[in-house]
Amino acid sequence: MNNLIDHLDDEDDGYIKIDRYNEGIIATVANHYKAILGQIGENATREGLLKTPERAAKALQYLTHGYDLNPSEILRSAMFKEDYSQMVVVKDIEVYSMCEHHMLPFFGKAHVAYIPNGHIVGLSKIPRIVDAFARRLQVQERLTNEIRDCIQETLMPAGVAVVIECQHLCMAMRGIQKQNSVTTTSAFTGEFAKDKTRAEFLRLITAKLH
Repeated sequence: MNNLIDHLDDEDDGYIKIDRYNEGIIATVANHYKAILGQIGENATREGLLKTPERAAKALQYLTHGYDLNPSEILRSAMFKEDYSQMVVVKDIEVYSMCEHHMLPFFGKAHVAYIPNGHIVGLSKIPRIVDAFARRLQVQERLTNEIRDCIQETLMPAGVAVVIECQHLCMAMRGIQKQNSVTTTSAFTGEFAKDKTRAEFLRLITAKLH
């Protein structure tokens, strides 16, 4: 999946995104999609489906481009020494991922906090590492832990908190078909293991401050 996305310096937030697809991978995956269309009873040569295998292959490569990203490097690219030791919260981060069991989307919001211990990180990098882990085949539980562990191991803060709330199309469109159910997962380290600190975090992510 090399060369799918390049990240280049930009004066606004450090990155601009350019989509570049591995043509060899696209051709191979598109052929598989063409065969699948035939297997489900469609005619892959009809006008509406002629370009569908290639489009689907490109979509899949984009939706899983997180395998080519190094979340720890994303954080390290904007770490700064700072004498600040209060909670930093980034809430309502949009999450789009794909369930590894059925390869159907799940989507929702992530809320992430950390308590600095000598270093802070550029605020845009928190959503970027969420995206880097989400753009892989995932389960929500692992996604939550991976975000927590990456921040803890890279920044070495006094604590990390992650809460993710998502709807899963593998539940809404098939199986039990419960369209309005929401799955919530959480993971904490350090100071957030204390009831008082965790309660403050939960209050902040549920408060309407804006």
